[in-house]
Amino acid sequence: MGKWVPILLIDDDELVRIELKRTLNLYGFKVYLAKDGPTGLELAKKKKPKFILLDWMMPGMNGLETLSELKHGKNTMHIPVFMLTDKGMIGNLDEAFEMGVDSYIIKPLELIELGKIVKDRWKKYTNHVSVR
Repeated sequence: MGKWVPILLIDDDELVRIELKRTLNLYGFKVYLAKDGPTGLELAKKKKPKFILLDWMMPGMNGLETLSELKHGKNTMHIPVFMLTDKGMIGNLDEAFEMGVDSYIIKPLELIELGKIVKDRWKKYTNHVSVR
């Protein structure tokens, strides 16, 4: 990928945050971490990542609520958001797309595999956007 791509990972699971950051670093991403929606919103405004990986299921402010705030925020509305989920909740995914999510990724069992999926999804997204 060349230079580091800054991204933001918002996930309430500390193990997922630590392991996914390590894995994504191997694929050329500089990862900022947030343990919840409110922290993620602040980091998104300050760090201006190229895209956000957002966990769906979080206590307090869940992924959809965080997505809504991101997509309505003046400084964050144009940041692509990839929703992370461990289930293929088709009906709920429709709602997320209506709210402005750019893509979704179903979490595999192996986090190292998730790093490759994120890299591939980012490449597809940037290729698709540049074609528009």
